[in-house]
Amino acid sequence: MISFMNDYSECAHPRIMKMLMEANCEQNAGYGEDIHSEKAREYIKEHLQNKDVDIHFIPGGTQTNLLVISSFLRPHQCVIAAATGHINVHETGAIEATGHKVIGIPVKDGKLTPDAVRQALDYHTDEHMVQPKMVYISDTTEVGTVYTKAELNALHDICRKNELLLYMDGARLASALTSRENDMELNDIAELTDVFYIGGTKNGALLGEALVICNQDLKEDFRYLMKQRGAMMAKGFVIGMQFEALFQDRLFYELGQYANQRAEKIADTLITKGYSFYMPPCSNQLFPILSKEKITQLSEKYQFIVMDEIDEDHNVIRLVTSWATTKESVEELCRDL
Repeated sequence: MISFMNDYSECAHPRIMKMLMEANCEQNAGYGEDIHSEKAREYIKEHLQNKDVDIHFIPGGTQTNLLVISSFLRPHQCVIAAATGHINVHETGAIEATGHKVIGIPVKDGKLTPDAVRQALDYHTDEHMVQPKMVYISDTTEVGTVYTKAELNALHDICRKNELLLYMDGARLASALTSRENDMELNDIAELTDVFYIGGTKNGALLGEALVICNQDLKEDFRYLMKQRGAMMAKGFVIGMQFEALFQDRLFYELGQYANQRAEKIADTLITKGYSFYMPPCSNQLFPILSKEKITQLSEKYQFIVMDEIDEDHNVIRLVTSWATTKESVEELCRDL
């Protein structure tokens, strides 16, 4: 079977594994205070063009979302997200389990807009309801779309006007930043959000995410909160080394671009053959609409996720490429399509 199921099936990019192996017998300080984590922080700050941020390495995405939202909201406050948002659909109620409600707003393309945020604010108006305090977005979104700089600016503005925190889930940020639809740099995100994270797990790392806190008011005592939530690894250098490898040059971007290029090849074939899409292709996640007969045929050879039913004869499927997707597997899928 050839897998287009996700972008974290393989262990790690060889350059990351090489660094881990070369440092395997080193003795490092624990809890993210080692030299590799410090180097990684400095490299990331150079890419951000901003030395005045705090960077913390967290094992996984759901844990990062839970930690951020539970740390920065007071007990009566909630977070606004797209109805398709990861925290609203795919995290087993992790946010609600911390006592914070997620307000899911239906959107057409996975992206929150100022109007969607305003809808939540206009409904939650007094102390008989939870109080909106944070806006959660992801780039890329759960349906593979990417935010433009103008869209992020608009969200930044409404958040500032209404004293809301803006948080970006960057699990697939490498794909977003190297998308043909993107017009942002990493430093733009640091300027326009209060907090965001840079995904490693879905971009060539063995595991781990780099949380970037931009808002000065959110920095105090965060390591206490990490420890309390089980997010502070004794062997934190394992994550630090990986982000050192990703950001000491442009490997982070190279891997995102490679995944996008493999997806573009598949998308071009689908378009040429007359297939339609649930969402326009622009990242390493593709959502073509196929007949159920074709899906059954492809399932004999390929692994992918079957999603929503469009009608009696058609479903949406999700195809995902990664840093490790081979050109040969893409060519084979294109021939079969």
